[in-house]
Amino acid sequence: MSILALDIGSKRIGVAISDPSETYALPVGTIERTNIRADLAQITEYIESYAAKELVVGEPVTLSGERGIAAEKMDGFVERLREVFSGVIHRVDERLTTAQATKVLIAADVSRSKRKQVVDKMAAALILETFLARRRSLETPAAQAPRDDKYDDS
Repeated sequence: MSILALDIGSKRIGVAISDPSETYALPVGTIERTNIRADLAQITEYIESYAAKELVVGEPVTLSGERGIAAEKMDGFVERLREVFSGVIHRVDERLTTAQATKVLIAADVSRSKRKQVVDKMAAALILETFLARRRSLETPAAQAPRDDKYDDS
């Protein structure tokens, strides 16, 4: 069982998957958008193929952190996702993930045409990495938290 992440854009949807231990985010594909029914069908194929138990969807907020028109459109898309996926759907701030993925690809000297093919799935992997890191930090047991020995009576 894995977690599937989606970077939903107007032209393409980037797809990434976690490994079963939820340690890594791996870019796995890109869906060329046509219509909502076809988009959902392809997403469902990924969900079934990877036995995804949870979805992580990029939340398009403005640079100032506010919800705009794009976030409202995403609300509608997520509602449609709920029609085909009964598991938990998480939404994660996706600000600058595509820009970050593009910078990584440029640094790796990937050609412009090749970048266009992979940037969306890399952005989905970055969204998923953010989610996994946040989840790990919330699940850290209190016993592993740093102690304040200043008040230790021993």
